[in-house]
Amino acid sequence: MSENGKLRVGLLLGDMQVCAWVYRMVEILQRSDYASVELLVVDGGAESAKDGTFKRLIRRGRNLFPILVNKALDMAERKLVERNARLPDAFALKDLSPLVPDVPMMMVRPERTKVSDYFSKTDLEAIEAYHLDVLVRVGFRILRGGILSVARYGVWSYHHGDNAVNRGGPAGYWEVVEGWPETGSMLQILCEDIDNGTVLYRSWSCTQETVTDNRSNLYWKSLFFLPRSLERLYRLGEEAFFRQVEADNPPLNLYSRRLFTQPGRRERVAHISRRTVRKLRDKYANKLWFDQWFLLYHLGEEGWGAFWRYKPILPPTDRFWADPFPVYEDGKYYLFLEEFLFDRQKGHIALMEMDEEGNHGAPVPILERPYHLSYPFVFQHKGVYYMVPESAENRTVDLYRCAAFPHRWEYQRTLLDGVKAVDATLHWQEGRWWMFVNIAESEEASSCDELFLFHTADLLQGEWIPHPSNPVISDVKRARPAGRLFREGGRLYRPSQNCAHRYGYGFQISEVLKLEEQDYKERVVTTAVPEWQPGLLATHTFNRVHRLSVIDAQQRRRF
Repeated sequence: MSENGKLRVGLLLGDMQVCAWVYRMVEILQRSDYASVELLVVDGGAESAKDGTFKRLIRRGRNLFPILVNKALDMAERKLVERNARLPDAFALKDLSPLVPDVPMMMVRPERTKVSDYFSKTDLEAIEAYHLDVLVRVGFRILRGGILSVARYGVWSYHHGDNAVNRGGPAGYWEVVEGWPETGSMLQILCEDIDNGTVLYRSWSCTQETVTDNRSNLYWKSLFFLPRSLERLYRLGEEAFFRQVEADNPPLNLYSRRLFTQPGRRERVAHISRRTVRKLRDKYANKLWFDQWFLLYHLGEEGWGAFWRYKPILPPTDRFWADPFPVYEDGKYYLFLEEFLFDRQKGHIALMEMDEEGNHGAPVPILERPYHLSYPFVFQHKGVYYMVPESAENRTVDLYRCAAFPHRWEYQRTLLDGVKAVDATLHWQEGRWWMFVNIAESEEASSCDELFLFHTADLLQGEWIPHPSNPVISDVKRARPAGRLFREGGRLYRPSQNCAHRYGYGFQISEVLKLEEQDYKERVVTTAVPEWQPGLLATHTFNRVHRLSVIDAQQRRRF
């Protein structure tokens, strides 16, 4: 560690001109209280990031015909299938120098084989003199030899892709082209066998519509893996940290799929053609149809687990209804829900009343703000009803108190501030309140992927303490909350959204195995997907109270 007690980090760079996601990662490290960048090792034999592939190949005297064909394919791909990319470019180049003005820099020229880089003994000794805890690879090619062990905890490197299903590359490309619902990524400690490094962090996100967005989403999200892992190493200490790492790494790691490589020209033509047809089909279908969320319910003690039994409640065509949270009071059901008006493109909280026979009226608005509201998590505390609606657009998690049940609600306090947080779900257990909430730590990242956990002893005045393992889940298939936690047969269960395939595609029910201040564990026990009737696209909320079970679903309707 450095003199100030922080972990000493070295960066293995291809150039001082780095991608925006790398710049952001280093920025986080330099502001942290757990790590500091102590050395920059720059690949003196690498092509400058300022030089594009086209310039490099011409400089090398390559045949211009394949170069021009590839350029034409690049242009066709951008114009036909990639032009609706929405996310900021994770690969825009930025000069790293202002972030590390006083950090020593070494320029090295490794010995190169066909795909690997080996450092000379002189360079290894020079690096070793800095007594680094971790070397981070964001440049160079495949590393072999002494460089892998010159830092105390080795070389940490990203693999942008799920190495259980997709080894090779390009990162984020094949998932889109092949239509895979999710895109994996991980941080690992490198070893001589590149396929069997120790995994420090693993996550999955929803595959985006375009390769451009999928790659940017992948890199914006994964940049946080390194800071999180370094902070955990710093807080837990070496022994406890690597004990957890060992427990999370399976003893066997088989791979039975092909090695994915850069697509050839014929493959690219086929991919571009297929994706263009799909894009045109969707474009014209959207002129005839629209997607609408609606409610489904079941009344009865039995049969609530079979969704084909549920009865629909359809909204008018100018809006959708979603995120139903029922309350049972004085022999009547009160369904709090999100009502979203298409012409306003903003949601508010509405209330629908239902009797024991399923008779119900139309929803009436009960809580509206200048910003979007949804997911009205309603609960009772000391005989008083409270609500925590989603207000991510306001970058807050707010608590409201019911002044006159069920229609009048008053702001009580802000529980979390300055966060892009969605679907906060509270749970009381053994003298503490727990908050399950998805948070996107940057504006570029998805809010569907990572579940954060907080706790407090005092709902109305207490500080919400973050769990040391945050995010406790980093998986688009089961992170985002999908309703209240509930008990069944003495066990505690948590509904969570499966946002692979598309937002809110389905939901999981997981058993909570450990809910402690230092540990959290759960396991998926059952899964719901929108297949019980034709035409369904998604289902993403589940709640039960008394005899009423209620979910939401999405379907296509004609304009």
